[in-house]
Amino acid sequence: MIVITGGAGMIGSIIAWHLNTAYQRDDITIVDRITHEDQWQNLVKRQYAHYLDKDQLLPWLEGRTDIEAIIHMGAISATTERDFNQLVTTNIQYSQNLWSWCAHNRVPFFYASSAATYGDGNLGYDDASINHLRPLNGYGYSKHFFDQWVLRQISNNLPSPPSWAGFKFFNVYGPNEYHKERMASVAFHTFHQFSQTGTMKLFKGTKAGIEDGMQMRDFVYVKDAAAVVNYFLSAAISSKPAANGIYNIGTGIARSFKDLAINVMQSMQREPHITFIDMPEDLQGRYQYFTEAKMSKLVAAGYTKPFHTLEDGVRDYVQNYLIKEDKYC
Repeated sequence: MIVITGGAGMIGSIIAWHLNTAYQRDDITIVDRITHEDQWQNLVKRQYAHYLDKDQLLPWLEGRTDIEAIIHMGAISATTERDFNQLVTTNIQYSQNLWSWCAHNRVPFFYASSAATYGDGNLGYDDASINHLRPLNGYGYSKHFFDQWVLRQISNNLPSPPSWAGFKFFNVYGPNEYHKERMASVAFHTFHQFSQTGTMKLFKGTKAGIEDGMQMRDFVYVKDAAAVVNYFLSAAISSKPAANGIYNIGTGIARSFKDLAINVMQSMQREPHITFIDMPEDLQGRYQYFTEAKMSKLVAAGYTKPFHTLEDGVRDYVQNYLIKEDKYC
């Protein structure tokens, strides 16, 4: 049995899709707390054995001996979350409890970190060293705190799962993100804004040297993110697990929001049109102007499958999902 927390979210549901299709696995327990009225549709095409509310998971795990791995994607993922107590409870303490259960029961554990841990990027985006990072928001800090806590468990030789990895996801986009509203990708928002208004609003270049729409991100297609997680899972339950550690999950190539928006519009087979607006006050001072994952550590761990280019990922997302009546993967 494989447990996926956040299994009704974008990345979690695509991990389950990948397990169903690439590995023919349906012995999956999905754990989540669905709050958006349409999020259940992320699960309609999945084959799985159990669904649990997130508060049911730890009691359900008591005494079980059939768990092959826990894939922990569940979290408060809004970068604008202001209730730090909620971030502590959900993103830190819940994760610590799952780590401890996996350590005690000798079960592999894989979890979602975030590129938000890197802050403004002045210290780079190198997953080989994370000790001096300065996140820009509470969400990023909660993920950074747990990363540091994990590494302290390892360095102090405290109990740990037999195989484990943390994944610093960069800007993930793709199908099944429709419930995320404001936190959905710019690809998603471009498709809908452009469909409804004939233009896409992007932020002006409010920082010196940044032209309008030229803030840059490492955009990674959700199918690639899921494939990496399942590579580590497959290795863990085989005789040759990949190296334990914290890994960047990106393409290693930064692209501008302008590039992304143009690709979405071109994939819709329409002439692009962009309007530039001021950045909202609640993002000023908490905004990453550039992200680009250093990917050598993941390659050294044995993962060599190519990632979708921005053009190919956007085309698949738009033409096989967003423009369809049934847009779910």
